[in-house]
Amino acid sequence: MFFWIIKRDLLLAIRRQSDVLTTLFFFVIVVSLFPLSVGPEMNLLRTMAPGVVWVAALLASMLSLGRMFANDYSDGTLEQMLVSPQSLSLLVLGKATAHWLVTGVPLVLMGPVLGIQYDLPTDALFVLTVALLLGTPVLSLIGAIGAALTLGLRGGGVLVSLLVLPLYIPVLIFGAGAVEANMSGIAFDAHLSLIGAFLLASIVFAPWAAAASLRVSLE
Repeated sequence: MFFWIIKRDLLLAIRRQSDVLTTLFFFVIVVSLFPLSVGPEMNLLRTMAPGVVWVAALLASMLSLGRMFANDYSDGTLEQMLVSPQSLSLLVLGKATAHWLVTGVPLVLMGPVLGIQYDLPTDALFVLTVALLLGTPVLSLIGAIGAALTLGLRGGGVLVSLLVLPLYIPVLIFGAGAVEANMSGIAFDAHLSLIGAFLLASIVFAPWAAAASLRVSLE
């Protein structure tokens, strides 16, 4: 059932390519506009690059959170998932995984490419890629909780942003901090380890919390 959910959501994403491209284009545009507005000062661009890339990735990931459960809720599929004998937490984990594959993986692939605009060295680009690879699944898992809590509410898109944004801040800090530490010649392993710890904790607790939120929202 876990893999069936992933396959189904990926198939639906392929049929709605505009939703996927909107997230990716937003990420590319935001990251690309900063060098144009700041100017060609390379030292300044290198300093601000980690924060800009991570903030853009965070905001791009939030764009599609409202659609994680909305379509299934509107056509009744979500209610069938709730009454099925399968674990709802496992189904939520599958939907969060599919959300990461659709939105997070393109950001991971484009991150180092866009980092070249900021004249980041090769090792910093590698650290940025690893940090995004560890951090973007956390954004999808935490976002699933917010999407479940605001399901069916008017203005849910704004509410989900207010709910999940404070929880995203630690990932943002340590993700950008890993790249900054690398460029400063400081050990960055601790930053990546903390992001990995956030990922493990999110995998364990986020599906359960999102499943409980879905039950409350559908009552």
